[in-house]
This record gives sequence, C-alpha cells and structure tokens, in this order.
Amino acid sequence: MFLKDSLGMSYEEGSECIKANAQSCGECIQVAEKCGWCTDENFLRDGESKTVRCDDIGSLSAKKCVKIENPRGNINININKDVTNRKKDQADKLKPEQITQIQPQKLTLNLRSGEPLTFNLKFKRAEDYPIDLYYLMDLSFSMKDDLENVKNLGTHLMREMQEITSDFRIGFGSFVEKTVMPYISTTPARLANPCIGNYNCTSPFSYKNVLSLTNDGNQFNNLVSQQQISGNLDSPEGGFDAIMQVAVCEIGWRNVTRLLVFSTDAGFHFAGDGKLGGIVLPNDGKCHLENNMYTMSHYYDYPSIAHLVQKLSDHNIQTIFAVTEEFQPVYKELKNLIPKSAVGTLSSNSSNVIKLIIDSYNSLSSEVILENSRVPEGVTISYKSVCKNGVTGTGEGGRKCSNISIGDEVSFQISVESTKCPSHNSETIKIKPLGFTEEVEVVLNFICECECSKGGVPNSKDCHNGNGTLECGACKCNAGRIGGKCECSKDELRTEDLDANCRRDNGTDICSNNGECVCGTCECKTRENPAEIYNGKYCECDNFNCDRSGNKLCGGHGQCECRMCVCEANYTGSACDCSLDTSTCLAKNGQICNGRGTCECGECKCTNPKFQGSTCEICPTCPGVCPEHKDCVQCRAFGGEGDKLACEQSCGYLTLVKVARRDDLPQPTDQSFPLTHCKERDANDCWFYYTFAVRNDTPEAYVVEELECPAGPDIIPIVVGVVAGIVLIGLALLLIWKLLMIIHDRREFAKFEKEKMNAKWDTGENPIYKSAVTTVVNPKYEGK
Repeated sequence: MFLKDSLGMSYEEGSECIKANAQSCGECIQVAEKCGWCTDENFLRDGESKTVRCDDIGSLSAKKCVKIENPRGNINININKDVTNRKKDQADKLKPEQITQIQPQKLTLNLRSGEPLTFNLKFKRAEDYPIDLYYLMDLSFSMKDDLENVKNLGTHLMREMQEITSDFRIGFGSFVEKTVMPYISTTPARLANPCIGNYNCTSPFSYKNVLSLTNDGNQFNNLVSQQQISGNLDSPEGGFDAIMQVAVCEIGWRNVTRLLVFSTDAGFHFAGDGKLGGIVLPNDGKCHLENNMYTMSHYYDYPSIAHLVQKLSDHNIQTIFAVTEEFQPVYKELKNLIPKSAVGTLSSNSSNVIKLIIDSYNSLSSEVILENSRVPEGVTISYKSVCKNGVTGTGEGGRKCSNISIGDEVSFQISVESTKCPSHNSETIKIKPLGFTEEVEVVLNFICECECSKGGVPNSKDCHNGNGTLECGACKCNAGRIGGKCECSKDELRTEDLDANCRRDNGTDICSNNGECVCGTCECKTRENPAEIYNGKYCECDNFNCDRSGNKLCGGHGQCECRMCVCEANYTGSACDCSLDTSTCLAKNGQICNGRGTCECGECKCTNPKFQGSTCEICPTCPGVCPEHKDCVQCRAFGGEGDKLACEQSCGYLTLVKVARRDDLPQPTDQSFPLTHCKERDANDCWFYYTFAVRNDTPEAYVVEELECPAGPDIIPIVVGVVAGIVLIGLALLLIWKLLMIIHDRREFAKFEKEKMNAKWDTGENPIYKSAVTTVVNPKYEGK
C-alpha cells in the first residue's frame, strides 16, 4: 500500500528495507530488489544507526545520498548453437549428437534477491530425427495368440517407420512374473511347464532382454519367433520390474528419441505387493541383468509408480501402453501419472500393434513439455509458453505446447527468481523437454555481496584505531567490538558509565526515549515511514512533530527540523501558514483590500466591520452607490436657487459633469476604474440618469441634463371608452336575456306537444242506452 507522508514524499507503508535492520550492504541487497545501500561516509546524522543506510532507492535519493550501491542481475548466454534445419532427403546424414532442437544450450544468471530474470528458450522438432523403440511384451499364457502376430513385427514396423525417420532401431524384451509363490507355482512340474493341458510353455521368469536395440528387422523376427509363452497364477503381471530394468540397463539406448512399447492384457503389481511373497526390500532402481535375465526379482520388491516416473524421466524414455480394452481405464489413470506417456487399445490378438505404435508416437512427439531439475532453496521458476498460432500458456500450462508438427518452432519465456542467498554462491539447474536427451544448463550465481565490499579497508583508522573494516561507507567491526565506529569492547563494557553519555542534561531518559544507547552513543529508532526520522546527539530531534496547518506539516511550505518549521521564502509563522504575498489581497481596482483594510498572511482584514469579502468588497448593510449619491447628484444638477448653497457645502466632494444625452454617458469599457450606471426618480416621478466613479480618489458623476418626466393622461379617450364599454355591456346583457327567453319558450312548447300526443279520450257506451234491434234464433235451424 502506497501512502504520501506529511512532507509530500511517497513511500510504501512499513518499508521492508527499513524493517530489515540490515547491518551491511550485503544484508541490505538481499532484503528486496528495491533496497539500496548509501556508501556516502557523511550520510548519517547524529544519532542515526548505520541501518538507516539501507532504504529504497527513492528515499535514499531524497535524503541527498550521492553514492548508492544497487547491484542488478544479468544474463550471459554461454552456448547458443542454432536449432538444426535439415530435411529427410538430404544426402548428408547427421549424427544424433550433431542435431540441435533446443536453443540456447547454456546460460549464466547472476541473480539478486527479489529480482526475476527472464530468458527465452526456443524448441524446434527436427525432421528425420533418430528413434529407438523397445517392444516389451507380456508372455503370460493369455497372450499366446498375440505372440504370433508380433513375430513379424520387426520388418513390418521397420518399413512403416521409414516414413518418419531413416534412422530407426528396434529391440524386444518379455516379462511374466516374480518366480516365487504365490505369483507362480513352485512345484517342479509346474516350474518346468506352467501351462495347463497339452500346451508346451517355457519356465516362468521375471524379465528377459531378448534383443538389444538393433537396426536389423530380420534379426528381430528370428529371435521373437523363437519365444515361447509362459504362465503364472495371479492376474496382475510383474511388468513394473521389467520397465525398471529396461530404463536403467544398457540395452543399446542412444541419445535420441526413446520409445518403450509395453504390451499386455492384464494389470500390474506395484510397490508393497512383494510382501505377499515375503519380499520387503524396496526396489533399488539399479540394473540386475545377468545373461539378459533379471536375477533379483525374488530379492527386491516391485518399484513404485513414482520411482518409475523418476527413472523414465532421467533416461528420457517415452512409454506407450498397448493394452486391451478391458484394462484401458487402469492404464489411462497410470498415463496421467507418467509424463510423456500414451495409451493405445490393443486388439485381442495384437493385429493392430503397428498402427497403435505409429499413432501413439505421433501423439507423443506433437507435444513438448519442459521440466527442470531440483532448484536450490529460495529459488523459483515460472514458465510462459508461446506455441503454434500464437497460443500462450502460463502456470503449469506454460511448461508445454501441443499440436507441434515437424519443423514447427515454439518458444518459452522462463523467469528465475531468488528470495535469498543459498549456502553456496553458485548452483546449476537443468531444463529439458520430457522425452528428449537435449537439455539447457543454467548456472545460477547469487549476488550476495556488494561491489564496494571488495574495496573494504581492513583495520581502518576510521574504525576506532583499526578495530574494524571500513566497508561500503560503514565500519564492519572485528570480533568482540561494537559501536558505530567499533569504539567499544564487549569485555570492557560497563553499562552504567556508558548510559550516562546518552542522557541529556543529566536527565533520566536515555536517548530521549527515542533510541538505544550503544557503546555510549545514541542510535535513534527507525519508524515505519522512512521519511520520518529521529536524530540528534540524544535523539531529541525529529522531523514530524512540528506545527501543522491544513493537516500538512509546516503547512506544506517548509521543512520540519528538530521540531521547528523552517519556512520557505514568502512564508512565516510557526506552521509556515502565513503568506507574505499580497497579490491575493488585490481588488479589481488595483487597491489593496479596496482601500478598506490591511493584508495579513495573504488575507484581507477589513478595518470597517460593515465590509466583508476576500477584498472587503461586500457591504450587506450599505445602501449602494446609486442611492448613496442620489441626493447630491439631484441637488447639484437640478436643485433650485434656495438649495444651492447648502448643496455646495454638503456635496462639494463630488465633481459633476453634465451631458446632453444618455448616449454621451461614459461606458464601463472606456474606463480603467470601476464605473456604475444609475437611474433614479425624483419627487415629481421624473427620471434622471447619471454615472458614478472614483478617479484618482476623486468621486465624479456624469449627469444627463434633461429629466425624463412621464406625460399626463388623455381624459377624452378615457371617458369615451368608459361610456362605450357600459353601452356594450348593456347590449350584451339584453341579448343574453333574449336568448334565454327564446330557449325557455321552445322548451315549454315542446313539453305541451308531448302531453298532447299522449292524451287518451274515453270511448265507453251510455249505460242506460238500449238498442232497437232484437235478434231471435230458430231452434230448428241446423245450418243447412
């Protein structure tokens, strides 16, 4: 976290350079990359410890240090052969050791603690690169049909591999199991022939190197054709024993691409399983072949997976697990633990083994993974890859690039950083791509001492008559001596006498409670903020306890020295908060505080309390310029004869100038002093116009000589307008009354018509009326 101190200097809170209390330049530069050591002999003030010489570079420069020891790391490239560019069809064939796929080959890094150094490493897959392939086959009884298909593998594989490389060698080995119970039957008959039925099998064995690596495919076919199946009791096989021997034994491996094809249809035993046979001694990882047979299977346990990973990596062997479908999950998990390995699905009779090998080789060779040897304590390495098509990776992904074709070039940015100096000033680490024999040698030289220490003066007179070495501006005391100048002996030290020299004016406080008494001399404490220091013979002074203004030490306009502010020019006061500059008090008229006050510490102090503002320009209770001078202007310009004498006496201060028109009045743009335009009204409601200004401390007014009085009203139009208005209002009222009456009559008539339409007249007969006609019906009439 970065802060800014009261002196305006930036610093990092709790500077680690200061906290380290480094006693020498060598200790200082190991604290952090930013730490430096001041070698100026007169750098320290009274009471300061030599540890103050160690600080960050910016702070030392701010303290006026001239000679700062600040060594930097650097990189030297020692061997830098270009990567090989060759084609498969070229006539001149190169030996494997003449082919370069990684560049550079050797570097020297001069490391300083906390400072990372980064270098670029280039890798390019060479075309027609030699290959050694060793085929390791499980010859337990379940692999009997597979053996038939492998017998012609040599010539067929040779022919296919010609498409990849013209320099190809092949070898063959086989394995079964440890030759002890319970892995095999130890009865004489079963030892002679472990197979059941009419099968004629060979005696069980752990591992046999049938054919060391050769470029003769026919020899491979002949020897493999002579092999016989064997047998064991349990399902897992002893393949790990065989892999270990293949890795560590001399079976013809060259410093080229090394492939190990592990073919089986079963699982595997690993470390700890040997206890079933009474074998408890861990595998020693050494070669134990006699007459091409592994002879110590009954003595050493199976190797662990980690042990195999180490040996395969050390010998740059890439493993291809050719296993049946049933055991694919098991060997895929194993592949994740073994770098640069692949898993292929083997058909039940191994008929697809050639395609499996070629596909797996293409998969392995298309990926480059960098690994490094053990690094010294306190050293870290980080990788960043720049792969094909500009794809980048960081962290663990920065160690590898995938999908690399022959002729493709990729690069890696490798950063090495040291956090401390190891016991040895020089170490060597090696970086190499997995599965390749080439490697980069990186020599690490650690910068643990400063250059100035080489010029140290032993037994210097400046170190109390030769009691120390004057080194890098400070004394490095001899054994038994202490003090800033090695002036005291530990054996002769009497605390009481020495402490008296650290008390000011015979007081009780040692070093003013701001330091420690070392050898009769005060060494002042250091604070987390490197800009804040105690100093003085008794540590009685400091540069951070001075008066403050605006939350700034010495107002930001001075330096705090021994708790007193030393102000800059144009500033005074205990906190340097009083400015002697009067430019901030100048008013617009060029006067100091408008002539109404004094300038104190850059601010106006108004003499009349009714005036306010930064230049005493505001007067809230004042009537204003125009009303203030209205009466004098009016009496001087328009007053009668009787008022003339009194007016001249009271308003004689005013210089009056009359002009004919308003346009003749002075304008503000024509003046170099403040000018006010005024418009006032007299008792007769007449307006008069004037300007007021103060020219050379003399008030003056320009007045328009003619009053602007309003004209009287015209009575006739007013009377006519009033009468006409009354008549019009009457006519409008009559028209409205007439309209309302017409509407009312029409509504009444419509109502009458409606009632008339709804009226119903009575049509009943007179109850006393009798008709004169009488009708009689003939009873005999039948209607015929």
